[in-house]
Amino acid sequence: MAAFWLEVHEHLRRDAAGLELAADHYAQDRTSAAQLAVIAAPRLRGLVAAMHGHHQIEDTLYFPAFRHDEPRLAAGFDRLERGHLGLNVSVTAALAALAELRAAAERSAEPATLRVAGTRYVATTTALCRGLLAHLDEEENLVVPLLIERGNY
Repeated sequence: MAAFWLEVHEHLRRDAAGLELAADHYAQDRTSAAQLAVIAAPRLRGLVAAMHGHHQIEDTLYFPAFRHDEPRLAAGFDRLERGHLGLNVSVTAALAALAELRAAAERSAEPATLRVAGTRYVATTTALCRGLLAHLDEEENLVVPLLIERGNY
């Protein structure tokens, strides 16, 4: 079970790395705002779907079971659940920035408007990815030892 959990987290890390790479290419003028909009849309939506699915399972199945079996760790699971809520705020911001970028690209907005939209997308997506990576590390530090120790979840 611990190996599966880590595999899911590795998938999320790879998706985040792909988004950050696309953002870096845009920031370094290797791609245009219009290209970023096309590249980013399926990647961001894929990451968001995977995150939501994983977090929903944790919040409804695993974390309650862990709390029951290890009440001394309840504060840690509360923190992880708050982390999920914080990540949801970051997801909303990144999706809004993507929608703004796509709209600007589709209407062939002025270069300055495209630059602002691209920069906003990069900032919100970078914040989401960094928050996700920190959350995954924190989660692994709490959850993986339980999975290894108990292995019956």
